[in-house]
Amino acid sequence: MTKELKQEYTLKITQANKSELIVILYEMLLLYLEEAEQGHEKEDKAGFRDGIRKARGCLKELMASLHFEYEPARNLLQLYLYANRELVRAESRNSTENLLHVKSVITKLHDAYAEVSRHDTSGPIMGNTQMVYAGLTYGKNTLTESLSDQGSSRGFRV
Repeated sequence: MTKELKQEYTLKITQANKSELIVILYEMLLLYLEEAEQGHEKEDKAGFRDGIRKARGCLKELMASLHFEYEPARNLLQLYLYANRELVRAESRNSTENLLHVKSVITKLHDAYAEVSRHDTSGPIMGNTQMVYAGLTYGKNTLTESLSDQGSSRGFRV
């Protein structure tokens, strides 16, 4: 993941509500699967394994975020466990075939949660975060970000 993408995801996370956080995790997982595929195409075993390791980290976070008091959580857990097994198989066999299975499942879940997040009107989970306003400037094709409320009290509060 490039530095710019990390900054973009960091900004998204600070402004996201609960359902948007799940969508972001799915997006990151799909991005890491792409990185693993690219590593395999370039015969870069380290890049391939690193992409899989990071994708499994996203799956682990998704599993940890399940609330088992709701019925769909058990079905989602089974899908996540299946995806994790497929990632382990892909790494052990040094093959992208299993990555395609995971990509298919996660893409469908991403699309479903993206639809749910469009109807979620709750506010961001993180409070007291720095606001970023972005817009085109008078310069040719440049984008500047203006930060507001840069006081010492921004960030997490306990």
